[in-house]
Amino acid sequence: MIDWRNHDTAWSEWRRAMEGDRMHHGWILAGKSGLGKRDFAVAAARELVMEPGVHQPEREHPDILTLTHLPKDEKEEKKRDEGKPFQTKRNISVAQIRAMQKRLTTRPTLGARRAIIIDPADDMEPGASNALLKSLEEPPQGTFFMLVTHRPSRLLATIRSRCRVLRFPTLSDDELRRMLDETGGAKDSAARDAAIRAAEGSFGAAMRFMDQDMGPLADLIERLIIDGDPAFAARGELARVIGPRADRDRIQAVLELAQAIVAEHARQAGAPEQAKPLIDAHGELVALAGQAPTYNFDTGLLAMGIGTLLSSASAASEPANG
Repeated sequence: MIDWRNHDTAWSEWRRAMEGDRMHHGWILAGKSGLGKRDFAVAAARELVMEPGVHQPEREHPDILTLTHLPKDEKEEKKRDEGKPFQTKRNISVAQIRAMQKRLTTRPTLGARRAIIIDPADDMEPGASNALLKSLEEPPQGTFFMLVTHRPSRLLATIRSRCRVLRFPTLSDDELRRMLDETGGAKDSAARDAAIRAAEGSFGAAMRFMDQDMGPLADLIERLIIDGDPAFAARGELARVIGPRADRDRIQAVLELAQAIVAEHARQAGAPEQAKPLIDAHGELVALAGQAPTYNFDTGLLAMGIGTLLSSASAASEPANG
């Protein structure tokens, strides 16, 4: 079990609300990806539905419903059932919300309360968001909603207005280092430090960078930003290291790593004119990361596009004066 060092404030607010006379029925758990919001939601939901003297199952709880991405198709569903890694659908569908709402017409199984966790809520398709809004407007007695979100602005304003927000802060570099050491995620100190630098306070991102062996990519990204790439050699190397058949997770990790390193260079820029191309490149990378999950990019072309964005932000790419 991970010891999340950034959850203390959220726990204080949650437990204070539970002790009150009228606990709010809708909660948004907000913060960047990889901060343990899902773990908090599950643990908080168990506290919520627990009643003295009533046995609580250790695993699946009948009064805690979790809605998340389903397997992409029957083949991926079979992989899930076998405990293997599987690909998921891109959105949480209206059918999932309506199936959950049917469950709400019955009483909770073990006590007086039921918790609904939607993770990530910002991936609900429009019909699902509209359907959920009806339940938030007229919540069944004893039902509480916990919406895990990495980008709260993607939720409908009407959903946000009906929920109380718990915010989860990012982790310090020292906290990330301790967590990686404690969980056995830091087999190599150099790779660990590179992952921490790129993760920008997200333990999940740090673990993902470690799993994806992002050290060589970090070096290439640095080279493109500092030296540019007039001969296109670094861009070709970037495409090779990313891999010709990189899956969606690796592409997303590459884009997140590039964003983090560009942002770091922008913060360290000595003058506005030096920061501007880095800020522009960062914006383009963010847009590309938003498109990547829903577009079928050619991996080689995508890698070249990322390399071009990075090299265009390099001071070495600017024409000399005079």
